[in-house]
This record gives sequence, structure tokens and C-alpha cells, in this order.
Amino acid sequence: MVIDIPENSDFSIHNIPFGIFSTRDRSPRVGVAVGEYILDLAAVAELDVFDFNTVLLEKDTLNDFISLGKEITSRVRKKIQYWLKDDNSVLAGKPELFVRQSEAHMHMPVAVGDYTDFYSSLEHATNVGKMFRDPENALLPNWKHIPVGYHGRASSIIVSGQPIHRPKGQTMPKGTDSPVFGPTKRLDFELEMGFVCGKETQLGESISTKEAEDYIFGLVLFNDWSARDIQKWEYVPLGPFLAKNFASSISPWVVTLEALEPFKTKGPVQEPEVLPYLKYEGEKNYDINLEVDIKPEQGEETTVCLSNFKHMYWNMAQQLAHHTVNGCNINIGDMMASGTISGKEENSFGSMLELSWGGTKSIKLKDGTERKFIEDGDTVTMRGYAQKDDIRVGFGEVTTKVLPAN
Repeated sequence: MVIDIPENSDFSIHNIPFGIFSTRDRSPRVGVAVGEYILDLAAVAELDVFDFNTVLLEKDTLNDFISLGKEITSRVRKKIQYWLKDDNSVLAGKPELFVRQSEAHMHMPVAVGDYTDFYSSLEHATNVGKMFRDPENALLPNWKHIPVGYHGRASSIIVSGQPIHRPKGQTMPKGTDSPVFGPTKRLDFELEMGFVCGKETQLGESISTKEAEDYIFGLVLFNDWSARDIQKWEYVPLGPFLAKNFASSISPWVVTLEALEPFKTKGPVQEPEVLPYLKYEGEKNYDINLEVDIKPEQGEETTVCLSNFKHMYWNMAQQLAHHTVNGCNINIGDMMASGTISGKEENSFGSMLELSWGGTKSIKLKDGTERKFIEDGDTVTMRGYAQKDDIRVGFGEVTTKVLPAN
């Protein structure tokens, strides 16, 4: 091996995820995570080993690189895997091509033009329905027929490491008859995965479930921050607005769909039967272990949730097919989030809303403090990885600290 990769690294040779990094002496550019290092692709390009316009590797987003198409981006990934294994390859003996991750600054990997958030976990939707509506009829009548989603705010998607301020807005406190204004008292995370669109369509075109994977470049961890008290007051009749648009955090490395191929798995049985355009063949869910940790300002980290992406009722192919069935066009860099990923067990619920059951229960942290929702000074970190035998492909982490309201 050209470079030493720790045994349990998220960024094994089986992964090769793409991102945008910079250092003190390197402007933002395309890199690949390899173990504890980043391979600088703009520097590799100077060796004249690529057969495309390598100026794209000096850009500060992946959009132009992704636009080359999977035939080229997959070939680049395979070349890197081959070079890393070969002690006599173009990378050998060239330490200047590698940068320590600890010495690099990570940037937003893509310019997100549009962002859609789905609501595709049966367990999450059922839990929320029980809390806010009729426990006997927790799911709305449409839920098992369509992948429900809404158009979110693209401008406030931020990369891991960037702190957020507690949002302010209107809420309707219990027992009152007029709203009040102030900082949210119910700040929450939502454990999600996001996928990056890698191919565009024209207005009027639609994507079938069979074609969908050609249009998905890769995935990131996605924390869909939510202000539950603001959400409760505003969401009827048009859905979330200020409760969601203040920030969503993503992990900096985009893990390609090719890297996740070994971890495909069956999804839940869909009953009643879905309409023809939502039917699909083969395995479209992915077995990705997910966790959420909360670290108070002075305390240590406590794991509060252990979930898995395989729980999703509606898969990414169905989400994309439904999103475009009416002719809605998508662009390279568009992001689609899965919706909160909750499992059946209580410790797999992907939000504080569910973990604290609407604020009726407390979650104990290692430092002895308790949480019903996220407090100022807390840092929320999400991690994810897939493992099968000795093949491990991980996402690193998305970590965000909450600062007091402005």
C-alpha cells in the first residue's frame, strides 16, 4: 500500500469519497479521503494521469466534476484504488500529494441548488402521528401511497464544524390563546441521510425507479435541525417553514453509490401495493449503521441513538421517481434528504422529539445532566458506516455546536 490506512477507518480503500478541502497553502480543491489523509486530486492532475479537463479539480465545489458523468468519475475512483495498492504507482514516493485530514479545512462539497426533504421512515411518521394526532390513526391516508416530501431551504445547508445559533420564532405555549415570540425551547436534531443528484433532467422529463441510481452520485450524513415548538404552531396548513429553514448540517465527504453497492439490502414490505411508477426490482435499501451523540459544553459525549438506513420504508429510487413523475426537473448538486431515520426500538429513534416522547421523558447524559431537547453549548455529532466482512465504508461525521440565540 502506498499509504497506511488504519484497520477500522471509515475511509478504507473500498470507499474513496470525494470532498472539497483547503489548507494554509492550498486553495479549495477536490480531494479524496484515504485513511487519515486526503489525496489532493488537483496535485495528482499535474502528473498528467487523467483524460479530462483537470481544471475542474481546482474548483471549490464538486458540481463540475460530478457533471463529467459516472463513466469518468467511477474510472477516477477505480484508478485511485489501483494506485493506492501498487507500491510502484504514480502516487508512490510522493508525500506532497497527501495532506493530513487534521491539517485540512473542509468545505461544502457541492453547491446545492435545490433541496427536498422526505418523510420516509414508517416508524418516525407513526411516532409523530401518535404524538400530534390520533394514536389510532397515526399515519395520514396518503403516507403508504406516496413518498411524502417538501421543498426545503438550500441556502442554509452547512458543512460539518460550522456552529448554529438557536433560532427564534413564534410559538403557542400550552394553555394560552395568543402566540409569543422568542428563542425555541424545543431545538431538535433529525438523523437523516442525504443524496446528491449527479445528472440533470429537462423540465417535463421523469426518472423511473430503474434509472434512478444513474442520477444519484453519492450520499452524505444529514442533520435536519428542527425547532419543534415553532413547527407545531406553523405547520398547518403548508408544512414546516421557520422550524426547519434556519440550518441543516451535512458531512463533508460524499460517499459514492458504487462504494455502497456491497451493502444493498431488502427494504420493508410495502402494503398496500404501490402504484406502477413506484414499483422497483432488486434491493434498493442500504445497510448503514448510524449513531447520534450529544456532548454538553464541559461534559463528555453520550450516544443517544443507534439506528440504520435500512429501516427506510421508501427508498431513494422511489423518492426520485416520485419527485420527477410530474416533470419536475433536477440539477447536478441538488440534495434530497431521507427524512428522520428511526427504527422500532426506543434507542433507535432518530430525534429528541421521539426519544423524549414529546418532552415527557428525559434522556440521561454521562455527566449526570438530562435532556429533553438540545441545549445551548451542546454539540451534536452523527456518524455512519457500513460493514460487510472486512469491507468497511464510512461517512466520517457531521458535528455541529449550538450557540445561544442572536
